[in-house]
Amino acid sequence: MPPAPVGWQSVHAEVLRRIRSREWLPGALIPNETDLAAEFGCARATVSRALRELADAGLLTRRRKAGTHVALNPVRKATLQIPVIHEEIEARGGTYGYALIGRETAQPPLQVRSALGLAAADPLLHLRALHLSDGAPYAYEDRWVNPQAVPALLDVDLERVSANAWLVRNVPYTRGQLILSAATADADTAEILRCAPGDALFLAERTTWTGDRPITWVRQSYPPGHRLATEL
Repeated sequence: MPPAPVGWQSVHAEVLRRIRSREWLPGALIPNETDLAAEFGCARATVSRALRELADAGLLTRRRKAGTHVALNPVRKATLQIPVIHEEIEARGGTYGYALIGRETAQPPLQVRSALGLAAADPLLHLRALHLSDGAPYAYEDRWVNPQAVPALLDVDLERVSANAWLVRNVPYTRGQLILSAATADADTAEILRCAPGDALFLAERTTWTGDRPITWVRQSYPPGHRLATEL
């Protein structure tokens, strides 16, 4: 029986080992793809995929005609996933609750049109919802959805299922933007989150696209004291 073909993951693991063990020092030029393919007994495309993944992770620098070098200052990238809020709450040991506050079809404000790259925008689906943990406000969600990108959402019972959960599970995206900031609570948001006007809130504004078509813009406002944890 012939040996199993070498996959890009195996090449990736070995190259990563050589970088971490300092067998290949920071700034060093590593062997070219043809030589590595011969060493590992695989196709050049397999090596190229492994090196591309490591370059995307900030561990290698690749320049045409200059070859591939071990990064002098490796970039550490945080891993951020779009959370399904009810899973996040339950993972913390809380009991999830949800309320749809408002649903309408309307013209989005300028801030949303700009974020979505829409000029004279067609009406979008505007949703406002409150996520609760053990009966207390956890996140207030103000969301605009492009129905041309996700027409199936119009038939979802959003009184029962949050747009957050449905979109994450059913609509793949190709790119996105996340902005994290702090702001003071206005009167309406303070009432929803059961805090005082002027209290400091944690905000997460996110926009996602599939190709060149925008899917959704959402602002999630969290009450005072909220913390975000991620992996490095």
